[in-house]
Amino acid sequence: MLKNTSQLVLHSYPGLIALVTAKHDSHANMMAAGWHSYMSVAPPIYGVAIGKERFTYELIQKSGSFAINFVSAEYAHYIEVSGKTSGRDGDKLEKMMAKWQAGEATGAPILENAYVAYECTVRDCKTYGDHDWMSGDIKRFYKNDDLFEENGLPNFSKLQIPLFLGQSHYLIADNGTTIKHIQFEPENTKSE
Repeated sequence: MLKNTSQLVLHSYPGLIALVTAKHDSHANMMAAGWHSYMSVAPPIYGVAIGKERFTYELIQKSGSFAINFVSAEYAHYIEVSGKTSGRDGDKLEKMMAKWQAGEATGAPILENAYVAYECTVRDCKTYGDHDWMSGDIKRFYKNDDLFEENGLPNFSKLQIPLFLGQSHYLIADNGTTIKHIQFEPENTKSE
């Protein structure tokens, strides 16, 4: 039975973790972010919640840009390491041997092993509680078309997507995952 509680119930997982990358001068960094979303399609805007204490936050503020990268389950260790260590303690990208290229529009790091990435310039930054919501205008899209079906859905025989459950646990969406097309067709829809 569903019960009323005054205690925090944080339920946003399982979910896709974004790897947020940023670069300013000679410093490049990557962090894991569970709170992120498309905000608009026309124009394309993407947002991510980042704590002010994060080194990536500092790099984004200085550079005015960032990238959102999504990696397959094979690279879930990027999520773990980048979520549990600080770029102030050394180059995480180098530590993980994560190859990247400078984005064409902003120079923000685009992970070579990403299956999708968005290169963004900062549009706005607003504080909400203990995080700032960074919204960015997407300037470039990157996609590995070989890993997607013609209809745009992931090809799970080629791509395993890690969905974060919490506490270093992941649900892996792959060709063993059940995919259902659910469609609602009301029999008698009445306008009131």
